[in-house]
Amino acid sequence: MKTVGDLLGAAAPAELAAREVAGLAYDSRKAGPGFLFFAFPGAKVDGRVFAQQAMERGALAVASELPPPDGWAGPWIQVPHGRRALALAAREYYGRIDERLKLTGITGTNGKTTTALVLDEILRTAGKTTLVVGTIEYRLAGQVLKAVNTTPESLDLMELLARLEQAGGTHATMEVSSHGLALGRVYGLHFHTAIFTNLTRDHLDFHGTMDEYFAAKRMLFEGAGAPPPPYAVLNHDDAWVRRIKPHGQAFWYGIEEGAGVRARNIESTFTGLRFNVEHEGKCFPVRSPLPGKMNVYNVLCAWCGARSYGFDHELIAEGIAACRAVPGRFEKVEAGQPFLVVVDYAHTDDALRNVIGVARGLNPKRVITMFGCGGDRDRRKRPLMGSAAAELSDFVVVTSDNPRSEKPEAIIEDALEGVSRHSTPYMVEKDRATGIRLALEEARAGDIVILAGKGHETYQILGDKTISFDDREVARNVLRELGYKQ
Repeated sequence: MKTVGDLLGAAAPAELAAREVAGLAYDSRKAGPGFLFFAFPGAKVDGRVFAQQAMERGALAVASELPPPDGWAGPWIQVPHGRRALALAAREYYGRIDERLKLTGITGTNGKTTTALVLDEILRTAGKTTLVVGTIEYRLAGQVLKAVNTTPESLDLMELLARLEQAGGTHATMEVSSHGLALGRVYGLHFHTAIFTNLTRDHLDFHGTMDEYFAAKRMLFEGAGAPPPPYAVLNHDDAWVRRIKPHGQAFWYGIEEGAGVRARNIESTFTGLRFNVEHEGKCFPVRSPLPGKMNVYNVLCAWCGARSYGFDHELIAEGIAACRAVPGRFEKVEAGQPFLVVVDYAHTDDALRNVIGVARGLNPKRVITMFGCGGDRDRRKRPLMGSAAAELSDFVVVTSDNPRSEKPEAIIEDALEGVSRHSTPYMVEKDRATGIRLALEEARAGDIVILAGKGHETYQILGDKTISFDDREVARNVLRELGYKQ
């Protein structure tokens, strides 16, 4: 059993250093006798308010970067950084399990989920028992688990890795968000391969500037408390990504000239992609059921990730072909209608441009885009999203996404600032279900309707309420009501 000194190092007080630790917790409800409880400062709630509850449940001490609250009488260990301390303690508690497994970390604004699922399909095609940690869900040795965060807290992540090892697993692929990096959720983890898909405007409500956003992403390649990953997969076509200075072997992928791993002879239809991967003077054919230029990058990225593990080209191609769909990413909704309806998670201007570009590549009569912007998030990206939708679409419906604590009308007004820069006809409807109906009622044979923003999500956040809401299900119901039958 590990001691307080084993887990906290020099931060452990002499009187506690030899005490054995029965477990770790940052949620007081999960604390028990002999546990070490970590109290974090929070955006809404100070973790110190739960410290007493943890002690009442038998915790041996509290660790926090904050000083103890007034009147505190129990053992309190002040550490320089609470989440980093938990990450290192959890890693030690689980016997440095990351050194026994092969970890791939994927960061970037867009494409993380698709790249992770394609890479995981390749790994499973190779006969590996795997873990995927990401935005949509966690997949552990074939079992689907609910995703709480894109990148979970370090303790939860270590518990998932331990379960993978117990199941005989060897490879874990995880989306590593900028929040997760900045907050220290993956601090000290040893990654075999680090991947950077791209960087476009997002999360500036948290990071403040693009430079700070990039700095958080860059931490994955610098080691973030561990040695730098020996392999890096980097998008050569992205100006931000080209700033990365990899420490080990790098796979620079892209479509444009100069990429070391390059997609050539690209054919894209609604049934998917066909292209050649050009690498070290050789060409390797690839076929994927995923359509569009954005998926050329995602598939190429996963190809490089698989090569970092030494898999041969035939096996990689087989795995790529086996990944048939990604929930909420250009996902079709079919009810016998004579036009195409797709749901996509696009919630930035760059993502909107990408998904509308995929639709344009299928040569529709018109593209009808319905979108909204999230509340309590970066307001400055809303006009950019509105401009992207109006510039590239033939008809736009502006609606709500997750308004959270903001008034939907105010969010829509911000988006309309961008929409109004173009002459594209549009409608405004703050109720998202009604917005979906308006978009579908507008559609005619040969059109493509894009329902953007929520993708795989099955809820909507309205003020202090969270309601069940799935764009796909709402769209199916509307199509049935309009008389279409599958």
